This record gives sequence, structure tokens and C-alpha cells, in this order.
Amino acid sequence: MAQSVMKTVIARYKSVKTNGHDWAKIRFKKPEYDLVWNRDYSLTKGLFSINTLNGRVKVPFETKGMEQYFDGSWSFGTAKLVNKYGKFFLHIPMTKEFPEISEHTVSKVVGVDMGINFVAVSYDSNGKSLFFNGRSIKDKRSKYKHMRKQLQRLGTASARRKLKRIGQKENRWMTDVNHSVSKALVERYGANTLFVVEDLTGVRHATERVRVKDRYETVSWAFYQLRQMIEYKACIVGSKVIAVDPSFTSQTCPKCRHTEKASRNKKKHVFCCKTCGYTSNDDRIGAMNLQRKGIEYIAEVTAQA
Repeated sequence: MAQSVMKTVIARYKSVKTNGHDWAKIRFKKPEYDLVWNRDYSLTKGLFSINTLNGRVKVPFETKGMEQYFDGSWSFGTAKLVNKYGKFFLHIPMTKEFPEISEHTVSKVVGVDMGINFVAVSYDSNGKSLFFNGRSIKDKRSKYKHMRKQLQRLGTASARRKLKRIGQKENRWMTDVNHSVSKALVERYGANTLFVVEDLTGVRHATERVRVKDRYETVSWAFYQLRQMIEYKACIVGSKVIAVDPSFTSQTCPKCRHTEKASRNKKKHVFCCKTCGYTSNDDRIGAMNLQRKGIEYIAEVTAQA
């Protein structure tokens, strides 16, 4: 248990450094405890056994709604015991190995453009698109932003507590939206699909090109989380995800390949090629170009084989 405490503190400082935050003293306001599987905790014969300062404690547990994780094919990881709302909760990570599909078995390529006006737009090999409208989501995020601004101005202890609560609520809501979108995409296209997404890891460093009042909406959505969800859901059904450079994907005409910034009207969300006149939704254009990059990737892999 003493080793666990040290490792937990070290990991927290590493996270601060990795995320680029300023150096600050880490404080733990509530009890938490990392437990190693089959050393600090175990689940056997319908009993949950945990190591404590007063020896091992064994209590019954329920698997209702989670039976699939106890079929013997999943591995248990290092769990975290946390204290919230006056109760203790055990968060157990579960992992399972799935075989990675070969590029030679891919039967369809789908480009997925992620953004603000539409959370995700897909374009497949049959020339069909799937739109996930982000207007209601954008409005709800603006509402959270307004509430947060008012509470920060108030500055009282109760306001700070409420600020924390709505922050957690917003995060849970964002996660649920990403789960729904990623599930719908994977179920729509099924197995042997190559999903091509944008590598948006540097989106937070582009804030200097965005107006201050729009920065929250531009950089706060969990695009990387959505990409991760698409990746693991695709892997489960026998599909694959690759991330490519997003440069010029919304400025290049998918028909004549002409690239020009003026072809895209961001305010109207319309793309109109200055050379051939091809017109469509700008996010759909991005998905079309990503799908083309996926086809080029498959061709390159096949040529090297």
C-alpha cells in the first residue's frame, strides 16, 4: 500500500508535466487508492477481496449488466478506489486482445471529418454521407459556458462547488455524445472497414488563430476521445482506423484536386471550387478528401506487399 501511494503521486506529477501545465504542488483532497489485480484486490467465488490496513476485507458484489466482462476473456487491470458523495467506488479497467485486420481484407474505405457544426461527417466508397448534426450540441456548450462565466464572477464557495459539479456533468455529457456517435458510425459500416480520421492532436495549439470568444467552442470538444472510441469499437468488429494529416482537407476539391482557401466559405459552411465549380457542404468535402487519402494508403500498402 505504501508503494501504491508513491506511484500514484509520481503518476500525477508526470501527467502535469506531459500536459504542459505549470509546475505546482499536487494536493489530494479526497482518499484514493490504486489496487493491483491479484495482489491488492481479487474477485473470486462471488466475493470482492481487498487489502486494507486492518487486513483483507471480503464483500459480495453484483455483475448485473456487466456479465460479458466476467466470461474469462477479459483481463483486469490496476483499479482505483475513490471516495465520492460520501461513498467509495471501485473503478476497474478491463482489457481484451482483438486481432488487427490486414489492409488486404478491407472492403470499404470511409472518411470521417470531425468538427463543430457537425460533430462527425462520413463519406464511404458508395458516395454516401452520414451527418451528425452538432447545432444542438453547440448550443448546449454555449449554455454551459455562460453558466460557468456567471459562477466565476460570483466567486463564492457555493459557486465554486457548483462550478465543479457542472464541469463534471458537462464532461459526462460529452463522453456520452462521443459514445453515441462512434457507436453509430461503427454499426453503420461494420467489419472490414478502414476509417480515415484527421490527426487533431495539435488543435489546442491553434488557438491564436481563433477569436477569443470562439476559443471555447473550437478547442474544448473531446475530438481525441471520439477518435479513440471509434478506434476501439472498430477493432472489436474487425475494422481499422488510421489518422492522417488534416492539412487542406477542407480546401481541396475532391473532383479536380485544386486547392484554394477561398473555395471554402466557413460562415455558410459551403465549399465551391474556384476551378471546376463543384459545390457541397465543407465538412462533407473534408470527409471526401479523407476517404481519398484512405484509398491512396491502401494502394501504397498493396504495392509494397
